[in-house]
Amino acid sequence: MNNALNLSSGPHIRDKWTTPYIMHVVSLSLLPATIVGVCVHGLNALMVVLASVFTAVASEFAFDKLCHKPDTWKDGSAIVTGLMLALCLSPDCPLHLPVIGAMFAILVVKCCFGGLGKNFLNPALAARCFLLISFGTSMTRFTVDGVSTATPVAELIQGKAVNITSMFLGTAPGVIGGSALALLIGGLVLWSLDIIHGEICFSVLGGFTLFIGLFGGQGFDPKYLAANICGGGVIMAAFYMATDYTTSPVSRLGQMIYGLTIGVLGGIFRLYGGSADSFSYSVISANLLTPVIDMNIFPKPYAFRKKSVLTRGNIGVGDLISRVPRPVVVLTTITIIAGLALSGVFSMTKDTIENQKLAANLASFQVVVPEAESFKSDETIDQAIADLNGGVYGSDFGRAYINEAYVGVDAAGETVGYVIRATSSDGFDGDVSMAVGLNAEGAINAIDFTTLNETPGMGMRVADPEFKDQFNGRAVSKFTLNKAGGSTEEDQIDTVSGASTTSGAVVNAVNAALDFFNTTVKGG
Repeated sequence: MNNALNLSSGPHIRDKWTTPYIMHVVSLSLLPATIVGVCVHGLNALMVVLASVFTAVASEFAFDKLCHKPDTWKDGSAIVTGLMLALCLSPDCPLHLPVIGAMFAILVVKCCFGGLGKNFLNPALAARCFLLISFGTSMTRFTVDGVSTATPVAELIQGKAVNITSMFLGTAPGVIGGSALALLIGGLVLWSLDIIHGEICFSVLGGFTLFIGLFGGQGFDPKYLAANICGGGVIMAAFYMATDYTTSPVSRLGQMIYGLTIGVLGGIFRLYGGSADSFSYSVISANLLTPVIDMNIFPKPYAFRKKSVLTRGNIGVGDLISRVPRPVVVLTTITIIAGLALSGVFSMTKDTIENQKLAANLASFQVVVPEAESFKSDETIDQAIADLNGGVYGSDFGRAYINEAYVGVDAAGETVGYVIRATSSDGFDGDVSMAVGLNAEGAINAIDFTTLNETPGMGMRVADPEFKDQFNGRAVSKFTLNKAGGSTEEDQIDTVSGASTTSGAVVNAVNAALDFFNTTVKGG
C-alpha cells in the first residue's frame, strides 16, 4: 500500500477526470466522423488516418526516449492530434503528407515547447497550415470517381448552387472529416459531458453566422448560412480545434470573446480571403491572442471584493501592456505587419500581374498562330466554354480543362486560325497549361506553354523543340503517347525519357483542345 501524501495548499480540488480519460473520450467522439470519411472515400482515407495517428504516437514515443522524458505518449493526446490532423486532410493526398504533418505537430509544435499544456498553438492546426504552405497542390486536390473537382465551399463562393444534404452527411468532395452531422454529434457529446466549453463553440458558430449573414451578400438566407456552416471545417474548428484547453482562455467571458474572434475572422477569410477553406488560420490567429485575453479577463476569485482592487491604485494602459508576455507582443506585431504588407503588395500588384498574364498569353497566341494580326472572341465558343462550368473536359483526356479559345484573324479580318488554351492537372508537379494553335482546317500549327513548373532537366524538357515540335503540322483527331520512342505514325508522340507523366499531361491537353475544336468550333 502506498502511504505517500500529496501536500498542497488549499483549497483542495479532486476530480476523477484525468488527461488520459479526457483524451480517450475525445478520440471516441471523433470516431463517427472517421468512419463516415473512410466509408465515403475508401481505402486511401483509412491509410491516411492510420499513417497520421501512428506517426504522431511514434514521434512522441521517440522524443520521450531520446530526451529521457516520462512516457507522455501514453496519455492519448498524440492520438487525438494525429486523428484531428488526418480528418483535416484530403483523402487523395499522398501518404507522406500525414507523416510529415504528424511529425511537425508533435515534435515541433508540441514537444519543442515543453509538451502537453505548454504549446501556444493547436498542434493539429499548425501542422495543417504547415502542409498547406509546403504542399499546396496536394493539399487542395479533391477528386470524385477519379475526376478533379472543387469543394462545395469553393463553388459556394463562386455563386454556384451546392448540395447542402451531401455536405451535412459528408458525401461531398472534401476532407476526410467532412461530415458535419458526425462532427456535430461528437461535439455535442463532448459538450454534454462538460469536456468542452459551450461558450467557445457556440460563440464561434454565432460569430461566423452573424458575419456571413451581414456581409455575405445574401442576408440571413437559411440555405446559404447552412451551406457555409456545413463546409470549410467550421464544425470541426468550433467543437474540436478552438476548444483545446491549452490554447483557449480560462474565463467564461474570455472564452466568448475568443470564440467570437474566431467566428468573425473565419467569416472574413471565407468572404475576402484567397482560400475557401481558411478556418484553420482564424483559430491559429486567435490562439496568439489567448495570453492577452487571460491577462486582462480573468475569473472572479473566491471572496473577491472590488474595494480591495481599487485600493491598489489606478491601472493604466501601460500597466496592462507590461503584463502581456513579450513573445506574444512580438508574434502579434509580426503577424499584423506581415498581413498588412502582404495585403498591400497584393492590392498594388494585382492589376500588374493580370496584365502580365494577358501579355504572356497574347505572346503565346502569336507564336502558335503567326499569320494572325489579332485575336477575337466568339460568342458561341465562349458560351460552350462557360457551359463546361470549369469542370474536367470529357472522360478520355485525364484531368484536362478548356480555359479559353479565340479566333485569329488577319489584317482583312479573315479567319486564319484558332487558339485554344488548355490545361492538364496530370503533370508531375502540378498544372501544365498551353496554347494550342490550329489553322482553319484543324491542323496543329504549334503549341506553346503558358504554365510549366515541372522538374528541371526532366519534365521541363517537354518545352524543348525535340518534343513539342512533334505536334507541328499534324492533322489528326487524337494523339497517342509512344513510350518506346522512334514512332513513325502520324498520330504518335514520342515521350520525353524519364518524364512520361509530364509528356502524357501535354498529350492529354492537346487532345482535349483537338476534340473541342472538332466538336464545338468546327462542328458548331
